[in-house]
Amino acid sequence: MQTHDVTTAEDARQIINERGLDYVKVGLFDIDGVLRGKYMAKDKFLSALEHGFGFCDVVLGWDSQDQLYDNVAFTGWHTGYGDAPVRIIPESCRELPLEQNALLFLAEFSGEAAAICPRGILQSMIKKAEVMGLIPYASCEFEFFLFDETPNSVRDKHYKNLNTISPGFFGYSVLRSSVFSDFYEELLSTCMKMDMPLEGLHTETGPGVLEAAIAYDKALEAADRAALFKSFTKILAQKRQWMATFMARWSSDWPGQSGHIHLSLKNDQGHSVFYEENQPHHISDTMRYFIGGQQKLMPELLCMIAPTINSFTRLVPGFWAPTSANWGIENRTCALRAITGKPNAQRVEYRIAAADINPYIAIAAALGSGLWGIEHSIEPSEPITGNAYDVSPPEEQTLPKTLIEAASKLTHSTAARSLFGDQFVDHYAATRVWEEREFRKHISDWEMARYFEII
Repeated sequence: MQTHDVTTAEDARQIINERGLDYVKVGLFDIDGVLRGKYMAKDKFLSALEHGFGFCDVVLGWDSQDQLYDNVAFTGWHTGYGDAPVRIIPESCRELPLEQNALLFLAEFSGEAAAICPRGILQSMIKKAEVMGLIPYASCEFEFFLFDETPNSVRDKHYKNLNTISPGFFGYSVLRSSVFSDFYEELLSTCMKMDMPLEGLHTETGPGVLEAAIAYDKALEAADRAALFKSFTKILAQKRQWMATFMARWSSDWPGQSGHIHLSLKNDQGHSVFYEENQPHHISDTMRYFIGGQQKLMPELLCMIAPTINSFTRLVPGFWAPTSANWGIENRTCALRAITGKPNAQRVEYRIAAADINPYIAIAAALGSGLWGIEHSIEPSEPITGNAYDVSPPEEQTLPKTLIEAASKLTHSTAARSLFGDQFVDHYAATRVWEEREFRKHISDWEMARYFEII
């Protein structure tokens, strides 16, 4: 049996027995999109396939540095950090080509924890679409920098004077991809074997930066692929004594790293509902309202898309990142790019996102806001032609400038609460407030150089 044939618990049992495995790797994604997991003994795993298992709910109660939130209600010292129920997803079975003959299964929180589980939040938006007679499809494309560094060397250097694998600007370079062809081939092969195939892989403009476009699929599978891609690209790099970063922007000298999301909707006959032959640019009313909802709610949902302090350093003019909630036809200076043409390619590119997204939460925000637009027949503004950076946005299209401002917008958003529920909004917004508080504990090099002697 092949991994892509696994769809049920019985299939999972069969493939494990066929391979004679004693242990199986199980992983789930936390609020920041970090893959957390463990090896499980065969007997325990097979039991968990049928009955689920308990996973310490601290995974939903700490940040990317394993520091405990002190401002969330779901879990904490006040609850004793008990186990939350977790469900193994049989159809997520994947090869682990870097671990001979091994298998990986994804899991997700269930029960009360499902209300704040990132994968669960996306599933709730997919179910909403299905109730509306729509099937969402998505794909992510990520830019990431590669460094000739290790986890130890970057710390020894205090993250300064880091060596990228190649120098200078050199986008779409055949020279670079040929010199490093062994890495390209290993990444492409790993992605194919792990059922997250890439449609394209090339150098971007900057030292050691690559861009990968992950093949599109139904929205939940697309999010699984995107989240796994980030994790296993890092693993692959570190196995060769390199490092990959998906920060939104790691240096003030270079452009930030995008994590653009492509979205489309089909009906239950498999036909695009975004395409209408006789409309301008073939944009249907459904697609127009979808864009309208995304545009309208973008300021309120921004911290679901820009989840870190660092995210906001990318959102500046002239660095291939949008700066307001605008849209245009085939316009890469806008936050929303309508890609038009053939029915099977008609889609919206959600360009505000960076590579630091949690794919589940970001796709949920992009999809949910679009569905909200369809429900409420939200008309978008006039599409921008030319350079969007030269256009002063109206107040309603102005985006929050900081993470704390974005978290406040989410907290007070009635639309977000209607889409994602009070539990998720309160929990997620609190985690972003925590992130801002952690940032403010530290003194930057800029502050020392500016104030130490002079003030």
